[in-house]
Amino acid sequence: MSKKLSLLAAALLAFSTFAAQAEKLSIAASPIPHAEILEFVKPRLAKEGVELDVKVFDDYIQPNVQVSEKRLDGNFFQHKPYLDEYNKNKGTNLVLLTPVHIEPFGAYSRKHKSAAELPVGATIAVPNNPANTGRALLLLAGQGLITLKDPGNILATERDIVTNPKKLKIRQLDAAALPRVLDQVDAAIINTNYALEAKLVPARDAIFFETGKSYYANALVTRPDNRDAAAVKKLSAALQSPEVKKFIEEKYKGAVVPAF
Repeated sequence: MSKKLSLLAAALLAFSTFAAQAEKLSIAASPIPHAEILEFVKPRLAKEGVELDVKVFDDYIQPNVQVSEKRLDGNFFQHKPYLDEYNKNKGTNLVLLTPVHIEPFGAYSRKHKSAAELPVGATIAVPNNPANTGRALLLLAGQGLITLKDPGNILATERDIVTNPKKLKIRQLDAAALPRVLDQVDAAIINTNYALEAKLVPARDAIFFETGKSYYANALVTRPDNRDAAAVKKLSAALQSPEVKKFIEEKYKGAVVPAF
């Protein structure tokens, strides 16, 4: 009995020592798919001595604010064009580390079934942050609905529209609100994370969506002082593992695709 008690005490001591040594890592994320992917890698990180705390946010502002202010260690919700614009406007220097997945941008409608069906004067709702406004305009241009001064300008604005034969009305709204206005507009161009939350799937429900090369891989982001931290490097490696690639492919079935 005493031998068993000694073994149990040793095991408890080893566990408590491991727990005390476990490094905590707090990461902000959008609910779908970002937080789901982080929850998937949590057990692997725990085995490597990293306790991952996933903080879920529904907006695109606070995750960067809280990382910049050192309230969180990093975030996972954005692509490089969005981060570049944020750093430029806010005077921050957050850094992008690990591209993980691409969410094909899609146009959704409850009134029309294709780009060709959009009527003259149709109202198209798009995200109101500069990077995703430009992305939406590029998507419209790719369908021949408008033409832009520079077809490769990922930060195009309405002022860059050269021709608009259907006289489309562009309505800029908060990205999170776009699924809720589908009944009020002819179409809305929605970030896939918000589309998935609203039970919309690009390949099934979008009247058109991005295909081919994308500049918009969603990635792990942190501060310069944190980029070489051991726990951050472990999370980066986990997010680009074959297991995560398989998880993305099987769970999201083309609505989200691996970027590695």
